[in-house]
Amino acid sequence: MAKFHFVEDYENYVASLLAKHPIDEAMSLAVGGDYLAMGSIQRDVVLWAGLEPGMSFVDFGCGSGRLAVSLARALPINYHGIDIVRSLLDYAASKCPPSYRFSLNHSLSLPVADGAADFISAFSVFTHLLPSEIYIYLEDMHRALRPGGTVVFSFMEVADPQHWGPFMSEVAVRRGGPVGPINTLIERPFIQRMCTALDFTVAHFVDSLATPWKTAALGQSIAVLRRPR
Repeated sequence: MAKFHFVEDYENYVASLLAKHPIDEAMSLAVGGDYLAMGSIQRDVVLWAGLEPGMSFVDFGCGSGRLAVSLARALPINYHGIDIVRSLLDYAASKCPPSYRFSLNHSLSLPVADGAADFISAFSVFTHLLPSEIYIYLEDMHRALRPGGTVVFSFMEVADPQHWGPFMSEVAVRRGGPVGPINTLIERPFIQRMCTALDFTVAHFVDSLATPWKTAALGQSIAVLRRPR
């Protein structure tokens, strides 16, 4: 069975980083750099969005563990990290408590039982998927969430001047051939339409430079969705 584009893209990308850099630097670059600082911001986002001690938390696209490391220092949760690259998962596990669970997953579904999760995050994941893949993953997140559960994800949008640069970088890459992970921009009306179809409620949209969590901005827009009770 052929691999999904995002699996092959990221396996090749991470392998190239490991070939050029020491492991700590490669593992930081693999998730965009600023490992500790960005992990702290992501932690503040999920805490602001309602993550509480004791919750079952799924970190979809956990990468090398920058959010996991920050959460482990902040509050006790039932953590499950999911990613598509084994070396990223192994590094994340080495930095986290033994109780933290990590899963390799190459399918368009989550290895999570029905209604098992209180909270699911997806930072810098939907930014590299096709819109149809985003829809399928959100559909499965709805299945995996308990009633009243929360999804938080980051996204890039054409209307945001901060995201025009990544879009033009994507244009340049595609002119020269499909090299590396794609950069995908989606708009808020599209998210709203998916939520209508999938029975999610949009609780919040947050601009890329806004900081309702009172610390640093993430640099990507944020959507907070709720599964109705």
